[in-house]
Amino acid sequence: MSAHLLIAPIVIPLLVGALQLLIGDRRPGVKSALGLVSCVALLATSIALLVMAADPPGGGQLGGVYRIGDWPTPFGIVLVLDRLSAVMLTLTAVLGLTTLQFSLRRWARLGPHFHPLFQFLLMGLNGAFLTGDLFNLFVFFEVLLAASYGLAMHGSGPKRVGAGLHYIVINLAASMLFLIGVSLIFGVTGTLNMAALAERIPAVPENTRNLLHAGAAILGVAFLVKAAMWPLGFWLPRTYDAAAPPVAAMFAIMTKLGIYVLLRLSLLLFGDEAGPSAGFGERWLMVGGAATLIVGMIGMLAAKDLGRIAGYSLLVSAGTLLAAVGFDDPAVTAGALFYLVASTLGAAAFFLLAGVIAPDGDDEIEDQVLEAYNPTNAPLFTEEDETIVLISAPTAVLSAAFLACTLMVAGLPPFSGFLAKFAMLAPMISPQAAPAIPGGGVALFALIILSSLCSLIAMVRAGIQIFWADPDRNLPTVRLYEIAPVLGLLGLCLLLTVVAQGPMSYMRGVADQIHSATIYVSGVLPDTSLGRRP
Repeated sequence: MSAHLLIAPIVIPLLVGALQLLIGDRRPGVKSALGLVSCVALLATSIALLVMAADPPGGGQLGGVYRIGDWPTPFGIVLVLDRLSAVMLTLTAVLGLTTLQFSLRRWARLGPHFHPLFQFLLMGLNGAFLTGDLFNLFVFFEVLLAASYGLAMHGSGPKRVGAGLHYIVINLAASMLFLIGVSLIFGVTGTLNMAALAERIPAVPENTRNLLHAGAAILGVAFLVKAAMWPLGFWLPRTYDAAAPPVAAMFAIMTKLGIYVLLRLSLLLFGDEAGPSAGFGERWLMVGGAATLIVGMIGMLAAKDLGRIAGYSLLVSAGTLLAAVGFDDPAVTAGALFYLVASTLGAAAFFLLAGVIAPDGDDEIEDQVLEAYNPTNAPLFTEEDETIVLISAPTAVLSAAFLACTLMVAGLPPFSGFLAKFAMLAPMISPQAAPAIPGGGVALFALIILSSLCSLIAMVRAGIQIFWADPDRNLPTVRLYEIAPVLGLLGLCLLLTVVAQGPMSYMRGVADQIHSATIYVSGVLPDTSLGRRP
């Protein structure tokens, strides 16, 4: 049974989504129940796979290799479970369950086919994290994109449709680049299996190596679009701001999909064992990540509504992670993976909270609302100012949740974002650090600290305007089924701080595993020369 567990994260949402399409709009309650059952099953399965990847059966180093149809590798479709893919599956399942719960009573009813599209999005994400070859990566990539097109415009409206069409055009261009890059790589190496590519790239003749690098660069651009690296990420804040809050929260993991693929391919195909191609693209990732970080900081300071602030906070996290990937250091990678989990959970909670605070999207922050402070002007201070201000329970809950989101986005204690940034930053300035760009570690350290300050300023300003500056602002009714997922995500972020040693130790194991191409290749192709390396 455990041998077939590896394909469950793909099959479960596929079957449930197909069943929801057959049910149609006749029984919305049944569709919602099926969606919840699917997400709970995915969460249980992903946790089981997380344990399996940490303690592989049969004494192997990978959690499992599933050959569909029992065709031999590299000729057949293969799914590969290691620690990294297990982490991403679990993160996807957590976001899927919380965002679906948030959407059930209101947001899912704004348009047709929300539930099957949501399931197909989960299927595409899980398949992309598990696949072991570039062709099926493209297939799952297109599945999740097709579902995301419908979800991005779910609920209609001029703002949402306009942003959604822009999103579709950008991703169609990225898909075209994906195909071109994959075609060039296949033409040079004769395979698209990742393990086989890692084995063949060191032996590529010099007269075709530049063609291989060109294909890898084009393929990388396709995923840099998804990771929203500058100047390819201007679509993200507008699209995520226009999307329904649960959709935007679920899309937070899609940005990390691009980073996952870049991390996987850069270390597996162009790591230390890639011969003349070792380290290909590292400097570009560091420079692009730093530029994305700067653009995200400026965008957060300039944004005037919660959706845009949340979107630019994703650019900040994406830039941080891209630069960390370009660092090519296991200690930095371990901290970056912890930060990936924490920042994704925090961003999802922020998008959901923005939907609670401004359910109609009317969350624009007006300029010059605060009165100037003038203690010498006595008439400003009357007896009425001395009266006790009563804060309602809903306002207290929303403000406390907003404060927690502020600390998460800015990477401040006591939430896990602080520990993740510390774990990532400390190795950057250590004497043993060897970044691709001399002095890059110190510069990146300074940029990440500055990004925390800018995030804090933007969030505090927004909080003051929402909860303090406008006394006539009427906050919406807080519904338990909507605020519970927000508090659940924030509670999970706090839990990661309390039990940080366990997750951080797991991330170190992830980093050690993915920084060795031999482990991956020997697990997928046990009889190859690279797999027999000591």
